[in-house]
Amino acid sequence: MPFFLLALLVIALDQLSKYLVHTYMAPGLPGEIPLIGHWLKLHYTINPGMAFGVELPPPYGKLLLTGFRLLAVGGLSYYIVYLLRHRAARGFVACIALILGGAVGNLLDSIFYGVLYNNAPFGAPSKWFFGQVIDMIYVDIYEGFLPAAWPLVGGKYVSLWPIFNVADSSIFIGVALILLLQGRFFKQERAAEANVAADASAA
Repeated sequence: MPFFLLALLVIALDQLSKYLVHTYMAPGLPGEIPLIGHWLKLHYTINPGMAFGVELPPPYGKLLLTGFRLLAVGGLSYYIVYLLRHRAARGFVACIALILGGAVGNLLDSIFYGVLYNNAPFGAPSKWFFGQVIDMIYVDIYEGFLPAAWPLVGGKYVSLWPIFNVADSSIFIGVALILLLQGRFFKQERAAEANVAADASAA
């Protein structure tokens, strides 16, 4: 199916980028590579938890997170098959495939990278299923104090510099497109359902 091929392409690009970063870049500031001034950089870091470094309580929180990712991958795969059987809008299915590819990409890190790249956290019960996700896309949006005149947040120090990877990007793009285009996607889905109903009544 072309949609599973799309997910596979995301997985391949994600894993290739992580391999290249791990093989050819030094972690942290010494290996940092500016791409667009100081705003966009390549920066090799590892993430033990979820987005933005959020972690579940150790030592088995990581195992629970990996288990959840496995369930999510299974659910997304089934959902794609379900959508195709019910003639859902192809653009919507493609977005779900992007999310699936990103989920699998980070799942592979959790399962295998503790062994392949020896990056399981110190004290982890096992190297299997305790690998840390490799991140490398560094967007330095803003770091400093907000203007004092701003209500509620004025004068506060903020750091907005997300670091993510190809898998995270694919998930974000898939979700963002669904939110932006949901009216079009579900309009197409209703039209497809109406055609199916018309065909059934004509028969």
